[in-house]
Amino acid sequence: MHLSLRRRVTERDTTRLIAWSTELRAVHRRIREALRVTREAAREHGSAEQAGRDLLVYCHGFSAALDGHHRGEDRALFPALEKAHPDLAPVLRALEQDHSMIGQLLGDLRVAVDRSASASELERHLEGVAAIMENHFRYEERQLLAVLEGLELHDAVRDVLGPL
Repeated sequence: MHLSLRRRVTERDTTRLIAWSTELRAVHRRIREALRVTREAAREHGSAEQAGRDLLVYCHGFSAALDGHHRGEDRALFPALEKAHPDLAPVLRALEQDHSMIGQLLGDLRVAVDRSASASELERHLEGVAAIMENHFRYEERQLLAVLEGLELHDAVRDVLGPL
């Protein structure tokens, strides 16, 4: 008689196992919404100078949220994924390169906001961030969602995926 040493997976275990893919999708949704609100604020106010504090808050808040998300992935999620799935190393390196590029674009956006750039310049910065961010999110989801469904990582969601 063959005895299985596998532990029975409970509904609670399954919920926790798929939570990382669910959380990643939710964070991406919230960041997309923050970008939408920021772009709307930039269009409504014309320039950072006219918008004053509201646009500063939106742009800096969006930048901080996206940057925090990527720092969490680089620090906690990607090392855990690479340990569990070494074959994903090239995908993870490509995603880290995207993080670096997006970080530079966000830095340029912050500089533009701080110097009260025109609405058209702010829109160009936001359009650039949006294009790279959307491609990055889609690639990340295609490559990682299925793997995340089986990832056992017991860190806090905030530490792994950022403050959103």
